[in-house]
Amino acid sequence: MHRTTRTAEDVLQLLDGLFAADADKWQGFYDDRERPVPFFVPKPDENLVDHLDRGLLPTGGRALDLGCGPGRNALHLAARGFDVDAVDLSPGALEWARERAREAGLENIRFLRGDAFAMDLGTDGDAEAGGRPYDLIYDSGCFHHLPPHRRVTYLAFLARHLAPGGHFALTCFAAGPGGMGSELPDEAFYRDGSLHGGLAYTADALREIFAPWEERSLRRMHDEPADSPHFGEPFLWTALFRRPGGSAR
Repeated sequence: MHRTTRTAEDVLQLLDGLFAADADKWQGFYDDRERPVPFFVPKPDENLVDHLDRGLLPTGGRALDLGCGPGRNALHLAARGFDVDAVDLSPGALEWARERAREAGLENIRFLRGDAFAMDLGTDGDAEAGGRPYDLIYDSGCFHHLPPHRRVTYLAFLARHLAPGGHFALTCFAAGPGGMGSELPDEAFYRDGSLHGGLAYTADALREIFAPWEERSLRRMHDEPADSPHFGEPFLWTALFRRPGGSAR
């Protein structure tokens, strides 16, 4: 008999155990590169390109790609002048991303394997590592695979690692017509012990979760045709928020 739950982190880890099967699936997810998975394509998200082209995001600086997968967005950010940290749980995804980076001749990407929320990224301005926060944190498809209790960890992570005046950009499953993901209430996932493929969000839910940050864009992702140089699926939200403080570069 184990009765060792004493802290808030103990509670979070206890709840994580309910969704172990959901977390484990990513370990070998990228091993078969021929699978018909939409985001296996070597194309950046259309919204990321749009934000950069319209000047909503700075050109250059430090960027973090959360759940980078095969690196399609990390490579685009590096090509646009960012120094990029790209993090993923899957060794297969990172191997594929490194190959793509070598083929593109990009050396300004640091690939890191692990849980970003548990890693020492060396970006805390007060840390002995002497790093500095990120100017941009980009999440394409990670947030909607987190169980509800890990939103607490997620928000704390952003508060620690995103610079004042920095930007946070997100794509996630959209609730409603034409969307994707489960629209069950949060408590249902704990009864079922499953995330049912990922959580769908409404626009109002995203605004509430990331308040009081400045909303700079919130829309459905554009549907990009197969011959487009960009990735786009309309069942996703795209959002861009700016953290208060600092300079709006």
